[in-house]
Amino acid sequence: MTNSADIAPAAPHATATGWRWAPHWVLAFVALWPAPGYAEAIVVLGALTAIIKLGTSRFRGGAQLLSGPAWALTSVLFFAYWLPELLSAVGSVDAGRALREAAVDLRYLPFLWLVAIAVADDRGRRLTFTGLAVIVGIWTLDALVEVVFDASPLFWGIDAAKQAISGRPMCDLDELARADRLGGVLGPCNLKLGLVLASLSPFALYAAGRRWRTAGWVLAAAAIGVVIVFAGSRASWLTYALVLLLSGWRLLGWRRLLLVFAIGVVATVAISLASPEVRGRFERTTQAFQDNEAGVDAALSGRTRIWGAALCMVREHPVNGVGARGFREAFPACDPEDGAIAAWGEGPALHAHQIVLEVLSETGIVGLLLWLSGVALALRAWRYASAAARRRAGPAMLALLVTVFPLNTHLAFYSTFWGALTLMLAALYAGSLLARAGDADEGAASAPPPQ
Repeated sequence: MTNSADIAPAAPHATATGWRWAPHWVLAFVALWPAPGYAEAIVVLGALTAIIKLGTSRFRGGAQLLSGPAWALTSVLFFAYWLPELLSAVGSVDAGRALREAAVDLRYLPFLWLVAIAVADDRGRRLTFTGLAVIVGIWTLDALVEVVFDASPLFWGIDAAKQAISGRPMCDLDELARADRLGGVLGPCNLKLGLVLASLSPFALYAAGRRWRTAGWVLAAAAIGVVIVFAGSRASWLTYALVLLLSGWRLLGWRRLLLVFAIGVVATVAISLASPEVRGRFERTTQAFQDNEAGVDAALSGRTRIWGAALCMVREHPVNGVGARGFREAFPACDPEDGAIAAWGEGPALHAHQIVLEVLSETGIVGLLLWLSGVALALRAWRYASAAARRRAGPAMLALLVTVFPLNTHLAFYSTFWGALTLMLAALYAGSLLARAGDADEGAASAPPPQ
């Protein structure tokens, strides 16, 4: 006779309870970005842990982990990124590398499930989004210390630990000599702090606005903004301006938001007068208004030459591109100024520095259509989501939107660092927007209402 316990349904969300550690994996991954090897280890270990747990349960209880639409959207967004990479290997300039990249990047699928699970309920979403806000806040304060004292305490500690373990510093002398902006916790040999803070700033601004209303939002926006001016490329300035525009208008209203932007412009000009590095970036920008192509190219740090090469690759390999991460190998044959000294120094350009051109040149029209299909499904999910779902997914949606905003320059989306960051944001968006039925805290991650 069958025991009734054998057929009784599991307690509500019993399966999900075993995944309460998921937010900690996400936060550990982000916190370890200053040490890329350890951050990558978190991805691999998190992916393996997710696969083992799901495999041993034969994926039973999946609805207690993620809603059906969240499983689907997270997986679709991954495949919109990964399938172009795989298909680009056919006939690519380096088929072996393209296939290796595609094989290695399969690790992201279970890791993205883990990220989405982390924000699928109230507790996990609060812990994850608040944790990201705290990380941004700590890195911002550390960078402000570097602005004043010309040294990052966090990077100093990481570098000291690295030297104690391996006997080698985080950065070599050549990298230190080339550093032309604030490095912060990422250090002078990994000058991505401005872009990273700009992409993650929605989590800090939403948290500050929710906790301390207008004053908190303005103070957080000012602190992060100062760091981004000192640390950022001009691409990060545009990214952060979009964040301020899209996160501030509901809280401040248009008039007060315009006042914030005006004060920000004045502060940025003041910083440029005090900082030769910032002033140099402004001077390069003004060269775009010269009435010749050379001025525009100088303003864009040689990117018109790179974009010309990317368009050549699109013409030569229109269907599936030159292969993911094959840009550097294909560049010499498409260099429009072959033999001339490049604005970035010696060697070929490593990637297209613009998301649409990167996708087209490396994965072709097929790749672009797959990317656009992912964008369309993400937008469709947003369109049909409830107002409460949009509020709780607001920080993740904004972070993802500004990171992939096409009218900007970008890091390589098929690189380990920026690709992982973008996919993580996609999973945070899918998991929080399509949270499990009955678990959605309508105000957990919402911005404060207009005043």
